Amino acid sequence: MKSTAEIIEKQISQWEGDDSMEDFIGNSQKFVKLMSYYKCAIMEVETKFKVLSEEYSHYHDRNPINNIQSRIKHPYSIMDKMEKKEYPKSLESIEENLDDIAGVRVICSFPTDVYTLAEAFLKQDDITLIRKKDYIANPKSNGYRSLHLIVSIPIFLSEGKRQMKVEVQLRSIAMDFWASLEHQMKYKKDHYFTKEMEEELYQCAKISAALDERMDRLRISSMGERSRREKTIIE
Repeated sequence: MKSTAEIIEKQISQWEGDDSMEDFIGNSQKFVKLMSYYKCAIMEVETKFKVLSEEYSHYHDRNPINNIQSRIKHPYSIMDKMEKKEYPKSLESIEENLDDIAGVRVICSFPTDVYTLAEAFLKQDDITLIRKKDYIANPKSNGYRSLHLIVSIPIFLSEGKRQMKVEVQLRSIAMDFWASLEHQMKYKKDHYFTKEMEEELYQCAKISAALDERMDRLRISSMGERSRREKTIIE
């Protein structure tokens, strides 16, 4: 498996001769080092959720996490966002102004798992919540649903402790299904979306939300049925 440094250095090699990118990044080794810090922060967050999932599995006999995904924002995406926001072009500015360089997405089985895991994660004394956006309780106008957390987490390096920001997205399997396909269809160059198609996507989002509710009710009902059967056996 390639290290973060190897991946970033390969990306850097692709913009050789691109004056705007080289001017933006400046010292490429310092940029690679900063990106490796973000990767360390991702590893810290992933470990915390894996531990919570293991604990939950032990006490509740099921795994609340279906999948954990992560990514470091591509250098071109970083530059593009910095230019659009008109932020100063420096490594210090990247750290100060951008909250989504490091991203972790936690795919949960049910919507209730999203809130249970988020609450347990934020209770940990080395996690500082910077900002929270609940698009499950208040979906976006296009129907997008997810819980977004911007947190600060310490990483422990040979020279000492360093605080890093990570964007954490928690969503159910149904939410991720809709969001992944919506992104795939809307943001590909060879796709064009009409108003009617936008409305159809929105209706699909509502179906996804309804499916989440029905599956959650089934989960709760099955738990009640299991308790009833166990009680009958004991009696």
